[in-house]
Amino acid sequence: MKKKKVFLLFASIILAGNLGAAVVQAQDKPTYTVGICQFMQHQALDASTKGFKDALTEKFGEQVVFEEQNAQGDYATCTTVVNDLVAKDVDLILANATAALQAAATATSEIPILGTSVTEYGAALQLKDFDGTVGGNISGTSDLAPLDEQAAVVKELFPDAEKVGLLYCSGEPNSQYQIEVVQKELEALGYTCEPYTFADSNDISSVTMKAASQSDVIYIPTDNTAASNAELIANICIPDKVPVVAGDEHTCQLCGVASFSVDYYDLGYTTGEMAARILADGEDISSMPIEYASDFTRRYQAENCEKLGISVPESYVALDTE
Repeated sequence: MKKKKVFLLFASIILAGNLGAAVVQAQDKPTYTVGICQFMQHQALDASTKGFKDALTEKFGEQVVFEEQNAQGDYATCTTVVNDLVAKDVDLILANATAALQAAATATSEIPILGTSVTEYGAALQLKDFDGTVGGNISGTSDLAPLDEQAAVVKELFPDAEKVGLLYCSGEPNSQYQIEVVQKELEALGYTCEPYTFADSNDISSVTMKAASQSDVIYIPTDNTAASNAELIANICIPDKVPVVAGDEHTCQLCGVASFSVDYYDLGYTTGEMAARILADGEDISSMPIEYASDFTRRYQAENCEKLGISVPESYVALDTE
């Protein structure tokens, strides 16, 4: 009987020791707090955030904690959000969309900042001679699809059109950059282009109505304000039988007929992998170049195409609208 008690006591000591070692080992693992500032809620940005979080969770499990806030499309709120994240001394900030990146860049030069769903970092941050690496405490991923290919989509689907309306928010520098480039590409293909700019969601309806009345086709770049008001645009353009080609597939799902776009979940996931290298491996963010998507797809919105009587080449992939 004594031997049994001694054995049980010995086993208990071993078990307690193993548990204690496990606790110490778990405590030895660093816990990372990652702040997320998402400019507004719409499918593209939501997908980027999800991909980012999934990548970090797969890497760190419960050792990563997210401080996630959405600015609901308000520029001033972006500043409030990132200032709060800086005050909490987070280990890294994800700035999802241009406005969030601009606010984060102003708020801190110390905490690593990764952008995503940002089209052109040189334009967003007003950098001279941008060579692909921002430097300092900023890097990230770009959602820029080749703009000559986006113009080519217009030509493939609407070779007989004459006038293309360029619809975008004047307050988004990445939209301005895209329009300047794509306008040159479209004009080289023989189209006449007319920009139609709205300042914010308050005047998007009137501007869209004007564009629809004066255009054969409308092109919308990757524009957050347009994306968040895509249903409104659809309610104007589709009844007027004016097709929309969009720079991202999530805008296209609601108001467009076709898009040449990146997968935003994959883009966010890539950004999460960059964050993991910074946090776990100590990679120097100042030397990390902006990463660009390598895979793009010509997609079409079947329901809108049917409503407008548009046929697309077999190479186009139907969007999942469920």
